[in-house]
Amino acid sequence: MSEPVFLRETRGLSTDEIVALTGAAAPQGAARARQIVNVAPLDRASPTDIAFFDNKRFTAAAAATHAGVCLTSAVLAKELPPRVTALVVKEPFKAFVKVARTLFPQSLRPSSLAAPGAIASAHIDPTARLESGVTVEPGAVIGPRTEIGSGTIIGATAVIGTDVRIGRDCSIGSGAVLTNTLVGDRVIIHPGCHIGQDGFGFVMGATHQKVPQVGRVIIQDDVEIGAGTAIDRGGIRDTVIGEGTKIDNLVQIGHNVSIGRHCIVVAKSGIAGSSTLEDYVVLGASVGVVNDVTIGEGAQIAATSNVNGNVPPGARWGGTPAKPVKQWFREVMALERLALGKNGAASAADE
Repeated sequence: MSEPVFLRETRGLSTDEIVALTGAAAPQGAARARQIVNVAPLDRASPTDIAFFDNKRFTAAAAATHAGVCLTSAVLAKELPPRVTALVVKEPFKAFVKVARTLFPQSLRPSSLAAPGAIASAHIDPTARLESGVTVEPGAVIGPRTEIGSGTIIGATAVIGTDVRIGRDCSIGSGAVLTNTLVGDRVIIHPGCHIGQDGFGFVMGATHQKVPQVGRVIIQDDVEIGAGTAIDRGGIRDTVIGEGTKIDNLVQIGHNVSIGRHCIVVAKSGIAGSSTLEDYVVLGASVGVVNDVTIGEGAQIAATSNVNGNVPPGARWGGTPAKPVKQWFREVMALERLALGKNGAASAADE
């Protein structure tokens, strides 16, 4: 059995084209016509690959690399062997991403099982409205009065509920379920997402009374939502995901949550009901945010932290409960000194 290659090599880019694309400085006498057709890490790269080198921890790999071209900084360029064309840029990884996006534009959006515009073996309600160029894969279900814009792909076995609106050039992954949801343009929703289901609202008592969930989920343009993420619809107001926000796999977003523009929410985080993330907020992996909290614009929360109070704009917090990072580090160090004992060394029993 031959080994499959899922992203085929492209026509490639010459070193000259890479220089023009990235604004890099090339050494005198560089092989400017050399064709680069793939991307690779330093230790796996061949002469037709481009790599990047932006940290001295990888000096050994850089010295041994066979990459044809390497994007690096002025300080690190001298560590590369003469066989490698070192292109000096201010931010090597950022420039590398720009080259990779140009080489593999098809990787920026999930591919379809079906030909563009195909509608096969799917159930589409006769009252649904699909613009030309919508692709619906086998087994998908599209409900009454749903509207879907041109260029959008609905993955196999996805379920798009009644009255849902999906904009143009979106990708809805296989097995995803969307109800009570309005989706903008160029949105990517990966497989297995559940969006628009009931929020978790009950009045507790001898018998718990369910609170009606009458809001929607609104997903603005250019949002990406990772596989297995769940986003509850609003209870008494809408749940909103702002323009350009990127959400990782296995994230839980509760009812009435408002997430601003261009936020980052990393895997396994949970945001409880009625909390607000202002624009450009970053949550590390496995962050928990309790009800009714506001995290200010540009704030960053360290992985595994628990946020139980408002966070000011631009702050960097961490820990459980979360607090300013410097305070958190001081407390951790103080606790470590206490654990080591008066002499500052672990006891023989501990060792």
